[in-house]
Amino acid sequence: MDGAGKSSESGSAASSLKSMENGCSGKDDGCPKQVSPLRGGGSRNTSPLGCVRSRNTSPSRQKVVKTKPRGLDEETASTFGKAIHPDVQMEDNIWAMLPEDLLNEILARVPPFMIFRLRCVCKRWNTILQDRSFLKFHSQVPSHGPCLLTFWKNSQTPQCSVFSLPLKTWYRIPFTFLPQWAFWLVGSSAGLVCFSGLDGLSFKTLVCNPLTQTWRTLPSMHYNQQRQLIMVVDKKDRSFKIIATSDIYGDNKSLPTEVYDSKLNSWSIHQIMPAVNLCSSKMAYCDSRLYLETLSPLGLMMYRLDTGYWEHIPARFPRSLLDGYLVAGTQKRLFLVGRIGLYSTLQSMRIWELDHTKFIWVEISRMPPKYFRSLLRLSAERFECSGQDNLICFTSWNQGKGLLYDVDKKVWSWIAGCALQSYNSQVCFYEPRFDASIY
Repeated sequence: MDGAGKSSESGSAASSLKSMENGCSGKDDGCPKQVSPLRGGGSRNTSPLGCVRSRNTSPSRQKVVKTKPRGLDEETASTFGKAIHPDVQMEDNIWAMLPEDLLNEILARVPPFMIFRLRCVCKRWNTILQDRSFLKFHSQVPSHGPCLLTFWKNSQTPQCSVFSLPLKTWYRIPFTFLPQWAFWLVGSSAGLVCFSGLDGLSFKTLVCNPLTQTWRTLPSMHYNQQRQLIMVVDKKDRSFKIIATSDIYGDNKSLPTEVYDSKLNSWSIHQIMPAVNLCSSKMAYCDSRLYLETLSPLGLMMYRLDTGYWEHIPARFPRSLLDGYLVAGTQKRLFLVGRIGLYSTLQSMRIWELDHTKFIWVEISRMPPKYFRSLLRLSAERFECSGQDNLICFTSWNQGKGLLYDVDKKVWSWIAGCALQSYNSQVCFYEPRFDASIY
């Protein structure tokens, strides 16, 4: 492919996948270990002798009422009294004849991180990631659920850990398959992860699938320099686009907006973003629209991907807002997360949602003081914020803590094991998928 740069084959990454299989074993001291919730060592005394008082349970004083379990018929209720035989043997000759399509459907429902442990069962399962039938079933089953991907460099070696929110477990994923460039994390969408960086003096953009260990570089932009990037994936169309806005430092305001289309494998030039003073380099994408915060004029800049044009939204920020992050929710929901208060004793973390009809920010939640004081001990302490599917993640790597907020359930919860990660990690939400194609 012309201009596509280098590409890795999934078959050549077999050696890298072996380290993923054993990456979280007890023998690897450098791997994040699973943090299990603490359980109390006490037990409740349920013995009749433990009661001080007793009541008369004589048959003459007790009325006996015969009932059957609710919702069970007589035959089902009677089976509960039968003895269970745990020594039943599974016949190998029967399970060996399991139809391949049924086997692929079963394996497709196994959590993606568990697949690597199953690959050592037999040669057939070892090549399952290249099986089109398995990938077809995998694309049809529901998603594993949201994960948090942390990326950092240790002695110039890329390191990556993924926290599965459904399993509440950290997994180490080897990133040695990527080139030795000076690159940084752009973001993730539908199983793909995007990076940008420098290969010597040239600016590069690459896309990879961490599970299949495949990657490729994208063609150079028409105005090839460090830009603010964001990646979006169309699951139905099985394609992705990358939007490049202004200069990463906001100095060059004459750069046109460029959009990469994986179907065309090329960049297209669109309207130049109007001259504004950006409030932050953080962007949010929802409902086919890209949003950025601006100080002058005050409000938001919105880029419509379908038309290729920019618009200004006069949505004034809340008073005394110290730092704000735009977070995309489901459908058209757009959130603003930030600290309020000029003095450390009066500061608080709040969440607002944009009213698209009135162009105002409506407060929907506040971080409880006990969480805020534990997450940010200093008034000027830096924090990161990211979101996906109405989940908002707060990370403070100086404190080694991560906090998750569910907008729908209005529940705050700590993310276990964040202290094991590097303090300078880059974080984004990640959806593990084997069927996510880099082309």
